[in-house]
Amino acid sequence: MTPLTFYIVDVFAEEKYAGNQLAVFRGAAALSPEVMQRIAREMNYSETTFIMSETPRVRSDGFDVRIFTPEEEIPFAGHPTLGTAHILRSEIIPEPVEKIILNLKIGQIPVSFDKAGSHEGLYWMKQIEPTWGQQLQPEVIAPVLGLTPADLDPRFPVEEVSTGLPFILVPLQNLEALKRAKVVREKYFELIQTTWPKGVLIFCPQARSAHNQMSVRVFVEYYGIPEDPATGSGNGCLAGYLVRHNYLGQPNVDIRVEQGYEIGRPSLIFLRAEEKEGHIHVLVGGQALTIAKGEFI
Repeated sequence: MTPLTFYIVDVFAEEKYAGNQLAVFRGAAALSPEVMQRIAREMNYSETTFIMSETPRVRSDGFDVRIFTPEEEIPFAGHPTLGTAHILRSEIIPEPVEKIILNLKIGQIPVSFDKAGSHEGLYWMKQIEPTWGQQLQPEVIAPVLGLTPADLDPRFPVEEVSTGLPFILVPLQNLEALKRAKVVREKYFELIQTTWPKGVLIFCPQARSAHNQMSVRVFVEYYGIPEDPATGSGNGCLAGYLVRHNYLGQPNVDIRVEQGYEIGRPSLIFLRAEEKEGHIHVLVGGQALTIAKGEFI
């Protein structure tokens, strides 16, 4: 196999090597799905992406990209989308660009870039409109997380949500409960046999930093990741949920979310969402940094 150029990208990082890393391969058009899966397994990041269509200019029809975990190909994930757009913008397209479209299995996802203002330097991806699954009883989900039903916020439901990749969203009372949560593997794998999502996102309206508004933890052991440091797709689901249930007591969302502290990889994710004419629009933003470049032989 001809050597393949790849980049290691850090996404949603508050500082270098703190966020969620992935490998981005370019020139992958000739690779079979089996080879891409093998490479993703060898790289062993939560996700590895492959740029299938590549030109040194913005494509109005978008760039074809495939995303693999070490276990399987997935239709969408947040930090691989932002990280891949970052590599296209910084390494492949020579002229300045404000928006790049990625063609993923879930559909087209546009990624834009803030050049000025309080969010300068952030990438933003527009996620597909949220869809909703079943609601779960606190008595069902609490034991999966090593918690009691009293640790959950009774004002809001435990609910399945997807903006491309589905998650079970679990509202907690406070930061103490969020810190204490720990997945009970046997109960987790038993639960996900009966649910649409395989990932669980827990959240509370408290944060360690005065600059942030919410804390989040994400458990996705089904995909080979016991706990994820930063999850763009899951937080997109959260943004839609917050609007749907008027969680913040206002019709729109514009907040900073922290994740990854429990595993020593503090991450920062920006969420914007609003409802217009019965449709919820979700944007997820964050930083993206290239931290290494190499060749895969």
